[in-house]
Amino acid sequence: MADWGPVVIAVVLFILLMPGLLIQIPGNSRVVEFGNLQTSGKSILVHTIIYFGLLTIFLIAIGVHIYAG
Repeated sequence: MADWGPVVIAVVLFILLMPGLLIQIPGNSRVVEFGNLQTSGKSILVHTIIYFGLLTIFLIAIGVHIYAG
């Protein structure tokens, strides 16, 4: 049986934390901007750190597992 937990969590977090799609931290003119569909180098770095932090928490600390029957 394959463990699909890491794959599903990684894909969902990647989609939700894409800079500029839902939220951009830091924004171009404000600290937080919503749905502007733009990005910058700083926001890519911040979103990458948040992504790997949440991915580590979900996969190692919590241990999410999804098994396909």
